[in-house]
Amino acid sequence: MVLGKVKALAVCFDCLNDNNLPVFSGGDLVSGRVVVEVTGDVRVRKLEITARGIAKVRWTESRNAGANTAYTQNYTEEVEYLHHCDTLIGEERDEDALEEGMTVLHAGLHEFAFSFNLPQMALATSFEGKHGSVRYWVKAELHRPWLLPVKIKKEFIVFEHIDINTPLLLAPQAGTKEKTLCCWFCASGPISLSAKIERKGYTPGESIQIFAEVENCSSRVVVPKAALYQTQTFFAKGKGRQIQQLVSNLRGEPLQQGKSQSWEGKMLKIPPVSPSILDCPIIRVEYALMVYVDIPGGLNLSLSFPLVIGTIPLHACATRTSSISSNCSSVSWMGLSERPEAPPSYSDLAISEAHRRNCLQGCDRSDGEGEDQGSVLTYITEFRYLPPPLYSEVDPYPDTVEVCGTADVRRPDMCPSR
Repeated sequence: MVLGKVKALAVCFDCLNDNNLPVFSGGDLVSGRVVVEVTGDVRVRKLEITARGIAKVRWTESRNAGANTAYTQNYTEEVEYLHHCDTLIGEERDEDALEEGMTVLHAGLHEFAFSFNLPQMALATSFEGKHGSVRYWVKAELHRPWLLPVKIKKEFIVFEHIDINTPLLLAPQAGTKEKTLCCWFCASGPISLSAKIERKGYTPGESIQIFAEVENCSSRVVVPKAALYQTQTFFAKGKGRQIQQLVSNLRGEPLQQGKSQSWEGKMLKIPPVSPSILDCPIIRVEYALMVYVDIPGGLNLSLSFPLVIGTIPLHACATRTSSISSNCSSVSWMGLSERPEAPPSYSDLAISEAHRRNCLQGCDRSDGEGEDQGSVLTYITEFRYLPPPLYSEVDPYPDTVEVCGTADVRRPDMCPSR
C-alpha cells in the first residue's frame, strides 16, 4: 500500500513482561501509544483505535445427501469478550463538512496516548488451535480526506489466572488397576498397575513426580510408560470437535514374566504449553496424565489423572502442605490406617468442687496473710482448665448475712467473676 507522506503507523504498549510481550488479565489497565511518522504536512480527519477480544471456532465436515450427492457443512461460533473504541484525533463530521476542522500533522514523529480497562470478568486466555482461537488486539486507523485509511493492528496477550495453590488442585491422585491376559495356546496371568501423583495443579516448566508399581505375571514382555496429553474441544451449533495432542512422555524398562518395577518419583517435564481454558463456552483446553502398561498384541492397561495447568506457581507453604497431604495419602495407599489417636478424657483432669473453692479463696486473700505467691499462680493455672459450673437459677453458694445492731455484715464475695 502506498502511504504517501505517512511513513509509519505503529501501536506500542506501555506494560511489557520480561519477554517484551504485552500481557494482561481481567480488570487490568491497557495503555500505550499510537506512533505516526510523516515526511511532510498531512491533513488528518480522524485517528481512532478499536480494541477487540474474540473467541472464534470454525471447521467443516463433508455430508452425503444421497447417491452421488455431497455437500460441505460449516460450523462456526463466536464469543466477544472486549469491544472498546476511542478517537484520538478529530471527531465524526457530516459529509458536507469534511474539509472543516482538519488536524495537520507536520513532518516528524507524533505520539498519541490511549488507555482502557479490560472487563472485570473471567476472560478466556489467549489461544491458537487448529479449529479455533482466542485473540485480543488493538487496531489503529488514520483517516485522511479523499484517501484510503491507513490501518495497523497489534495483538496483546490475556491470561485468565489459575492459582494452583487451592486445596482442590493440591490434592493427590491415586489409582490401581489389574488386567488378566488369556489365550487358547498359552497360559497367561494378570498384570497389575498402581500409580500416584502428588497433586492435580501444575504450571509450565514444572515436573510431575510419578509413583508407580507394575507387576507382570503374564507371559508377555510389557513396558510401563507415562504420557501427558492436551485435549482441545471446540463447540459450535450444538456439536463438538475434539483434538488430542501428545505433550510429553517417558518410558520405563521392559518387564519380563514374573518381574516388577517401581517408579519412586519418576519425573515427567511439562513443556511451555497454554494454560487450561475451563470457562470459555466454545473452546476448552484440558490436560491429563496417562500412566499405562504397553501390552503387545493387547489393549493397554492404563490409569488417567486429569490435570490443570495454571499460571500462578506453587507457593512455599503450599509445597509443604502438598508434601504432608501426599505423605498422608501414601499411608492410606500402602494400606495403613490414617485414623488419629483419640484425645485423653477431660474427666482425668477435673478436680473436686471443694478443692476449686479453696483455690478461689486463696486467690481472694490479701498479701498480708503470708500466702506464697507461687502457690497462688499454681491455683490460677489449675482453675483455667476446669469447665464452667452448670447454669442454675438458684445460687448454690448464697451469701451469709450476720446482723450486728443496725448494720448488716456480709461475707466477702468469694467469686470475683460475679
